[in-house]
Amino acid sequence: MKSCIQAMFRKNGLLWMLAFACLSSTAQNNSIPHLEKNNNTVRLIVHNKPFLIHGGELGNSSASVNEYMLPVWQKLKAMRVNTVLMPVYWELIEPEENKFDFALVDSLIANAHANELHLVLLWFGTWKNSMSCYVPQWMKTNTKRFERTIDKNGRNMEIISAFNNEGLEADKKAFAALMSHVKQIDAVNQTVIMVQVENEVGMLSTAKETQPASLKKFNEEVPKELMQYLQKNKDNLVPELKERWQQQGFKTKGTWQEIFGTGLAADEIFQAYYYAWYVNEVSKAGKAVYDLPMYVNAALNRPGVLPGDYPSAGPLPQVMDIWQFAAPAVNMLSPDFYNPDTKHWCDLYTRNNNTLFIPEIRFDSTCGAKALYTIGHYHSIGFSPFSIENVEGKPVDNLQKSYTLLQQLSPYILQEKSIIKMNGVLLDKNNSIDTLTFGKYIFKISHDNTLGWNGHKQDAVWDATSAIIIQTSDDDFIIGGTGVVINFSSTDTTLNAGIAHDEKGLFENETWKPILVLNGDQTHQGRHVRMEPGDWEIQRFKLYQY
Repeated sequence: MKSCIQAMFRKNGLLWMLAFACLSSTAQNNSIPHLEKNNNTVRLIVHNKPFLIHGGELGNSSASVNEYMLPVWQKLKAMRVNTVLMPVYWELIEPEENKFDFALVDSLIANAHANELHLVLLWFGTWKNSMSCYVPQWMKTNTKRFERTIDKNGRNMEIISAFNNEGLEADKKAFAALMSHVKQIDAVNQTVIMVQVENEVGMLSTAKETQPASLKKFNEEVPKELMQYLQKNKDNLVPELKERWQQQGFKTKGTWQEIFGTGLAADEIFQAYYYAWYVNEVSKAGKAVYDLPMYVNAALNRPGVLPGDYPSAGPLPQVMDIWQFAAPAVNMLSPDFYNPDTKHWCDLYTRNNNTLFIPEIRFDSTCGAKALYTIGHYHSIGFSPFSIENVEGKPVDNLQKSYTLLQQLSPYILQEKSIIKMNGVLLDKNNSIDTLTFGKYIFKISHDNTLGWNGHKQDAVWDATSAIIIQTSDDDFIIGGTGVVINFSSTDTTLNAGIAHDEKGLFENETWKPILVLNGDQTHQGRHVRMEPGDWEIQRFKLYQY
């Protein structure tokens, strides 16, 4: 690079040509952000190195004015956030058709880079939380050209139809223009590392669209390519979809109702296919110019709520196969969490080899613990609470401490998984004990409040506690977390397991710095490894058998 610059000044007439050559050479030696699969684990690669997203998603309107964001960047850095999930608003970048204005995007990317923060761009395009509220005014006001869906009462909704080609082509054009511009200004810096396509896609009021174009497709045969995929992957389909198909006798040809039955479930499967196809077309248009990792996020359905009352046909677990088939340009299906059952939904979203990324979760005091758990147990590529700039107090404190631990542990978390074994736990009053096995050792991991003698009122609500545990050799372990107690036993029932050595400390520039050697009361005379609630810490310990 230095020699290129020197040559540039020697040959003034070739200034711009050589500048371009230098930048091109740098870019070629520095692959763009991408996902890399190794040993059944997926890692995000940025600047040719594995990268773990300690994220925070901005409130919906926060990125609409650059000045509003100016004091926010430092606040996010203080929280140990390394990646900001930031909306890009179609209505602002294309106020007139085919006339693009990226000034706001440019300033936000520049400010993120200046603050050493990465960005995940959220494309608020055709749909945001089901609605078409972020499309430009020239689209909103032309309902003849950009056809709307209709609700169960036959009235137009502010949802552009997935069967409207004019809307699709406009979205593809705008998204491709955005991705081309991001590549032009940021391919070398790699401030932008990933993109969300649309936001919480889903049909409301009805489970599927009911205007004539939709009903015509619904009464046609299921596309041959989809049926071939279902037959090929019959043994590995998610149970919810396989059951619908099985009830119809695993037919290999027919209409949507003939293949999946009548009722709302079949309606949702049909609509999911066409939502996924639409999103895939948009994703392909963007990837054709700048092939960054892309994902779609889902508004999760609640128990007992019917399709259409929740956003039907989004990238939900029951239609995961449909989305994965119809949207191959989408790298991940990602859940947005506004419910407490983290384990249940993470289990569903790690089926079918889907890479887990949590782009949005209600920002409360449990987020710090959940970040450790989802990364440790599910090998998530990242975690991101919502409206991160608007919350204060304990949620911020817990997340900052959790991200500090993850920052120190990242070199181990991101190693080849064939070298180490990693897992995690999430504990509360209802799930107070978990058991994990690491080689020849069994770990019984309990919420600190189970000790009984720590002064906690047993009828009170227990704070969520968590730990991420990394095995670095047969007998050596690193643990980061808060509020857990670990007792050890041997997989060989003729032997006992004991603590040979335990230290509390921190990693500085990947070098271990002991703070205390723990023994006596701190390990209950060798009986356990303990981290008290509220103390977010790292310990390294060695076990032995006797």
